[in-house]
Amino acid sequence: MTTAPQETPRRLRAGVIGLGWAGQQHVAAYAADPTVDLVALSAMEEHLLARFGDEHEVPGRYRDWQQMLSEAELDVVSIATPTFLHASMAAAALEAGVHVITEKPMAQNAEAAAGMVEAARRAGRVLDVSFNHRQRGDVTALKDVVDSGVLGKLYYAKTGWIRRHGIPGLGTWFTKAESSGGGAMMDIGIHMLDMTLHLLGEPAVTAASASTHAEFGPLGRGGSGFGISQAEEGAPFEVEDLATAFLRLDGGGTLLLESSWAQWIPEDLCYVTLYGADGGATIEWGGAPGNQTITVWTEVAGIPAELQPVVGEDGRHAAAVAGFLRKVRSDDWTAHDGSLALRRAEVIDACYASAKAGAEVRIEG
Repeated sequence: MTTAPQETPRRLRAGVIGLGWAGQQHVAAYAADPTVDLVALSAMEEHLLARFGDEHEVPGRYRDWQQMLSEAELDVVSIATPTFLHASMAAAALEAGVHVITEKPMAQNAEAAAGMVEAARRAGRVLDVSFNHRQRGDVTALKDVVDSGVLGKLYYAKTGWIRRHGIPGLGTWFTKAESSGGGAMMDIGIHMLDMTLHLLGEPAVTAASASTHAEFGPLGRGGSGFGISQAEEGAPFEVEDLATAFLRLDGGGTLLLESSWAQWIPEDLCYVTLYGADGGATIEWGGAPGNQTITVWTEVAGIPAELQPVVGEDGRHAAAVAGFLRKVRSDDWTAHDGSLALRRAEVIDACYASAKAGAEVRIEG
């Protein structure tokens, strides 16, 4: 008995807009995929166009991203530019019939993000957002634990990403409110929000009570050096360097979220801790290289037990891009219109609104 050969997927023509660190990860992901032809790059920096164009033998190199969209005959494009450019670039690409994945955060606010979703629906194309940290091996392992039912009903979670000195480019677009949309919560807090809601099974966030602080940035302290070449001398620091939020979840659960770019702590730390009726679990990383833990606490036959799940390889950006390409090759593009990332943007907007008002803000479903 012979088996019919599997059909080889059609090669997709890919492009990348923006060649900073994140854009470089997308370039590497496409270049390593044997079913993709990386045919075009766009960036303002000529030396990056030359470097990555030569390294991956990319024929199309453009300083003008709009020219790239009109000439390169793309199937898919990654947008890895400053946040305030995501919405306009994504809308233009979608209207040109190109499937889009953007870097997080989706846009500078939920209104702009909603416009991106509408553009995807009008065009009938995939819109995805790269939340690469949910592709971590420990996150995948903990999701398997949750899905197995070992923890029982989850009702409380704590999560955060806090840094000792990690403001990404004092005086760059990162620290300007109009271009970034926010500070630490928008930049790294959204990673932890996405990761934790994913682990909890996507409960709706119904209300937010948040506070923001800027104690380091306005004094020129807490910088990481990242993006320093783009800094403008004397540029104001207009966003927060620390934010905390208490989030109410549909069904009565709660989530505590903290994020900081600069804070008096011993070392950088990322963590997610889940509490269920039958067990608890935590993942944590930061500090010394390789410092990563995952632990589950429960009972086995009535005896307290501490479990250590097996952790696989981290997927990061390559896995995020691969997931995007699977969506593009799926039979239902309408199921992948960016709506989940929009919900994240709505929560972040509510947190900033709450911090400004000094009161809890309801989030309409």
